[in-house]
Amino acid sequence: MSFEVFRDVAQPIIAGFGITARRLAEQKVTVQYPDDRREQFPRTRWRHVLTRYDSGLERCIGCSLCAGACPARCIYVEASENTDQERYSPGERYAKRYEINMLRCIFCGYCQEACPTGAIVLRKDFELANYEREDFVYTKEMLLEPIRG
Repeated sequence: MSFEVFRDVAQPIIAGFGITARRLAEQKVTVQYPDDRREQFPRTRWRHVLTRYDSGLERCIGCSLCAGACPARCIYVEASENTDQERYSPGERYAKRYEINMLRCIFCGYCQEACPTGAIVLRKDFELANYEREDFVYTKEMLLEPIRG
């Protein structure tokens, strides 16, 4: 092996070691999660929440506009009629069944923009890990915020 061939082979390897050495000298930016957390950006969108009015009634009127606006088709809404005995929302209808498949969701926020009552919002809770696939289908009970009392 001639010196020129050795130089052509060794030069990129030495350059790579130089990059590695420079990176080792820089200050680390590791965050000790979950003890320390990075600040979220102002427009961060993660976990979906179905909101309520101050009276405790659900904001969702079962219009399915969020499901229609969803490009991933991960939202399912089944509407039902409100009665005088059972009133869930102030309108004529309410969402009897509301499900979001979080495995398909791309967190685009179109559902939040399409909602006429502001019922569905995306909040900054990003810890959505689970062990079973079935647990990633969020039901209405999982999405509804608790009644303020």
